Amino acid sequence: MNVKALRTLEFTKIRALLSAHALTLLGQARCEALLPAANLIDIERMQIETEEALVVLTYRGDHPLIPFKDVSGHINLAEKGATLSPRALMDIAESLRAANTAHRALAEDENERSPRLSTLARRLVSHRSLGREISNAIISDEEIADSASAQLADIRRHILQCNDRVRDKLQSMVHSATYSKYLQDTLITVRGGRYVLPVRQEYRQMVPGLVHDQSSTGATLYIEPMAVVEAGNELKEWEIKERVEIERILAELSGSVAEVSNDLLENLDILTELDFRFAKGAYARELSAIKPKLNDQGFIRFVQVRHPLIPRDAVVPCDLYLGDDFTTLIITGPNTGGKTVTLKTVGLITLMALSGLHVPGRLGTEVAVFDNVFADIGDEQSIEQSLSTFSSHMTNIVAILQEADRRDLVLFDELGAGTDPTEGAALAQAILEQMRTHKIRTLATTHYSELKAYALSTPGVQNASVEFDVTTLSPTYRLFIGVPGKSNAFEISKRLGLSEQLIQSAQKVLSHETVKFEDIIANAEAHRQAAEKERRLAEEAHEEIQRLRRDMEKKHHEISQERQAARQKARDEAKRILEKAKRESAAVLDELKALKVNDPDAVNRLRRRMRDAENELADSLPGLEREGDLLPEELEVGMQVRLAVNNAAATVLSLPDAKNEVQIQAGAVKMRVALEQLNRAPQQLEKKQTIVRSSTGAAGRSVKMECDVRGMALDEAIAEVDNYLDNAVLAGLHEVFIIHGKGTGTLRSGLRKHLDRHPLISDLRAGRYGEGEAGVTVATLK
Repeated sequence: MNVKALRTLEFTKIRALLSAHALTLLGQARCEALLPAANLIDIERMQIETEEALVVLTYRGDHPLIPFKDVSGHINLAEKGATLSPRALMDIAESLRAANTAHRALAEDENERSPRLSTLARRLVSHRSLGREISNAIISDEEIADSASAQLADIRRHILQCNDRVRDKLQSMVHSATYSKYLQDTLITVRGGRYVLPVRQEYRQMVPGLVHDQSSTGATLYIEPMAVVEAGNELKEWEIKERVEIERILAELSGSVAEVSNDLLENLDILTELDFRFAKGAYARELSAIKPKLNDQGFIRFVQVRHPLIPRDAVVPCDLYLGDDFTTLIITGPNTGGKTVTLKTVGLITLMALSGLHVPGRLGTEVAVFDNVFADIGDEQSIEQSLSTFSSHMTNIVAILQEADRRDLVLFDELGAGTDPTEGAALAQAILEQMRTHKIRTLATTHYSELKAYALSTPGVQNASVEFDVTTLSPTYRLFIGVPGKSNAFEISKRLGLSEQLIQSAQKVLSHETVKFEDIIANAEAHRQAAEKERRLAEEAHEEIQRLRRDMEKKHHEISQERQAARQKARDEAKRILEKAKRESAAVLDELKALKVNDPDAVNRLRRRMRDAENELADSLPGLEREGDLLPEELEVGMQVRLAVNNAAATVLSLPDAKNEVQIQAGAVKMRVALEQLNRAPQQLEKKQTIVRSSTGAAGRSVKMECDVRGMALDEAIAEVDNYLDNAVLAGLHEVFIIHGKGTGTLRSGLRKHLDRHPLISDLRAGRYGEGEAGVTVATLK
């Protein structure tokens, strides 16, 4: 990839922003070394890796890695037999912990959200035992744990004992009347690793021992009394043994590191790659970027693409396409209108996509794979090299023309500028013609009218313009393809205060063809802006209509839900009242039993009274539908109904839709009406009344000997059995069969528990052979 273009298009800044999302110095270095690829398969793989990292960061909410350090130098030293320092070993243990954390977070992804990351994480080797050995042995950079070895623990126990003996002896001397008067202070101190007492210079001979130091004034000598010299020597010996044992422990741990050095180095490379991929995912999340579509046919299509280095609240998204109907795009318009930003956006977005980075834009964005991206943007004149603006540009252009081919993208800013306009325009047209002939994807910005005309008359070349609002003297930074732009020099100068006379004089200098051409452009631009304004207004009106429609549908849904809730509440209340009535009827049934033999007329009167009360109660229950009301679940195609408005007969053609409307046919007329405007036809009403009457039960109706509740839930079965028992008693049955099936026994045990305390039952038994056995309960009625 062309290195100069990376700098010109500010790809180096993208890499710096990317590296800020890496956890480690190794990850940051890999981000800083990122380069675009030129192979479609490789780029697709890198894009998928970024997408997987973004998915993991999104659903986890936190980073799956922990920081680690570059321990490759320590590992290489261990391979050569060197003994590593405690700090180096701790860093290696930290990298092992990082490997274990990444393995747990990524390798065990059950939902397969990130198969490539999981595959990479499974290659991590944990070596948990080595990590535990290092962590258990080393406490800090300068402290080794007693538990590092049994020998070290024994040595430190002896050191502690020697310390105690020496200090106890010195304490006794400090507080004895014999020595305390010779001391400068009653403190025990250490000089040269030996315990000493501060003795006054004049009493040197009164405290026999070894002088290890003296004060700056010479008034105090630090003497190790002879009484503790032997114990001090023993203490030194144990301290030497401690250092030797620590060296042995560190050497042993270093040897363990050397044995698995290949695994540790591979772990380090995998962790660095994971850190790099998650940096790409985090950067994509920050930009709200998307995975672009890729092709190797030279097609570019940008949908609301933003320049990643411009703040989101200031950048204007860009829609652009190139490479299909035309290979050269010439962008014109006033200065500061956004032409150069458009060029840089195309180049930078292409470089990001080819590097495996997601791009800030919308779905549908497509980027072509190029071998190279060349850019001649900006003024690179050099005093030292005696290069003018034109010369510096032409030097770059010559190099580009020598290197570019049809698999490259070329960006020219102000092509042909910096010299005589006539010659510059001719050179620019010749350069663009060569680009077109070789089918090199090219974008160029210019002010030359000749190039606008060239684009209008040449196949494979297209005009584009950046919009400028003359009334406010400010660019809108919006790009429009197919329309050449105006420089608007006269209009801008006029609004800035230049006299009308001067402007008219300048206009007279222009050729008639130039003025006519610019007028055509201005007229086309005015019509385009008017059409664009109308389109925006139409879109806003459409959005408002859609919003109102959504609000109405939401309101209709809420009303429907409220209606259904009210009906359900009424049904529940009705059910509760019926259940209460059934319980209260038990007392009447007891009375029936007492009167059954002695007074048949009284029994019949009570039966009629109870039946009438049930019917009257059902008719008066709150919340039940009117007799002719239709429910959605009752409707069928072909069903006969009546229109509520005129009682006309109609046929149902479709079931209720989302608005609860039904298509019907009344005579020759088809229409859609609300369900509430339909009533049952007379035959449907009679059918329902018949069903209602048969379900309440009557004394004269024939009642079966069995009640089958198989497949019902327990509460449904209890309600069904209670209703059946009421009818059976009214019908004068003595013994009935409750068929509940065997199954798991839940229904059988629940029913028997309910029937055991039922007021209408005097005895219960299981079915005998031939009666259904355990699948049937036989009840004897009172």
